[in-house]
Amino acid sequence: MMEFNTAQDAFEHYYDKILFYSDTVNGNKAILNQGFFISKPIENEILTPWRKWKKDYAELEWEWYLSGNRDVSEIKKVAKIWDKMHNGDNLVNSNYGFQWNRNNQIGFVVDELSKNRHSRRAVITIYDAKEHKNYYFDTPCTLNIVFNITYDRLNMSVLMRSNDLVYGFCNDQYCFSKLQQLIAKKLNIPIGWYYHHVNDLHIYEKHFNLKEKYNEKLQNKSCLQKHK
Repeated sequence: MMEFNTAQDAFEHYYDKILFYSDTVNGNKAILNQGFFISKPIENEILTPWRKWKKDYAELEWEWYLSGNRDVSEIKKVAKIWDKMHNGDNLVNSNYGFQWNRNNQIGFVVDELSKNRHSRRAVITIYDAKEHKNYYFDTPCTLNIVFNITYDRLNMSVLMRSNDLVYGFCNDQYCFSKLQQLIAKKLNIPIGWYYHHVNDLHIYEKHFNLKEKYNEKLQNKSCLQKHK
């Protein structure tokens, strides 16, 4: 399994890897069954210049998760993608906070690991097979999140069926690392590693040239400055 220091390192590695090693199918390039871990998950900002990641939005998404509110009326004003993920009632399934608030799953994880630091049962389940009929417009990409303690640090493993690298991963890892920090604080221990497992890690066609266009723009700017 590959190790990265930061989420940005993982993002930049997989952007190049997916574009180079995969074919375009249905407008995407994808690689399957990928797993890696991040040794410094607290460094969760994506500062790659050509990605133009927005921390303000990622923080807004995290706060929305914490609210547990499935309604996208407000967040869709900032990210239009949410307006495509409901059946007309403004309610989505991918507010992960709504999912982990059901049955007090965070409380369960904290209680389980407080009682038994060697527990293998500290699991938050996001994907609910009993709700297949409600997943037509919005199927959660995350299946479950597992926590364990090793060397007195809280590790976290995220299992996803599908993950868009450019938008999805960059914001997902930010929110999940915040969740890891939240639970570690409740347990009064430092955070450890963040493991990320994805069945289908992909890039949409509209993002194939992000890096190339940015570099071309820099090159053109440099040429103009030389000829002044």
